[in-house]
Amino acid sequence: MKTAFAYWDNRIAPVFDIARQIHVVETESGRIITETEEIIANDLPARKVFRIIELGVSTLVCGAISRQLQSMVMASGIRVISFVAGDLRKVIKAWIDGNLESGKYAMPGCCRRYAMSPEMRGINKEVQLMNGRKRGGMGQGAGQGQGQGQGGGQGQGKGGQGRGRLGGPITGGAGGTCVCPKCGNREPHERGVPCLQKQCTKCGTAMTRE
Repeated sequence: MKTAFAYWDNRIAPVFDIARQIHVVETESGRIITETEEIIANDLPARKVFRIIELGVSTLVCGAISRQLQSMVMASGIRVISFVAGDLRKVIKAWIDGNLESGKYAMPGCCRRYAMSPEMRGINKEVQLMNGRKRGGMGQGAGQGQGQGQGGGQGQGKGGQGRGRLGGPITGGAGGTCVCPKCGNREPHERGVPCLQKQCTKCGTAMTRE
């Protein structure tokens, strides 16, 4: 059985959608047989999913993940254990021991019934560092005013433009192509019909937007 752990800086990557590295662990009877480090694409979700399928992974352990990407991974028959945080080696050991889903390694803010452990601290800094390598936008604004009596004023500001909160485009637009993450089949996108609601005509897997 092969399990992929999305990681960054020797910790579980806080956002899988922009993660580029996975640690693949093959186990048998509770023992590690092989371990490999793999690079995955972080641009198109379909390419990321296809790479995981290609590696023969049966379970993915990751931090935060968008619903679209999680649906694509699960549609390919891969189990997803998401919103995990902590040191990579400790998370791997917890997984082998069967303790990963106990709550100790849950991301803060995602499973609020669990108290924050030392393994979870520093997650916000990790997200900021990972996102700092990508282009994003934060608006800035300023205003000034002056008046007499009841007062009056004028103000103006400008806001930056960026990408969505998980690194992807804010909207997909009307055009585009639907791509199967499993077999690579491409079909034209139909207006008003999300690609995730379409099944590949060749293998039946849920498709994704290119």
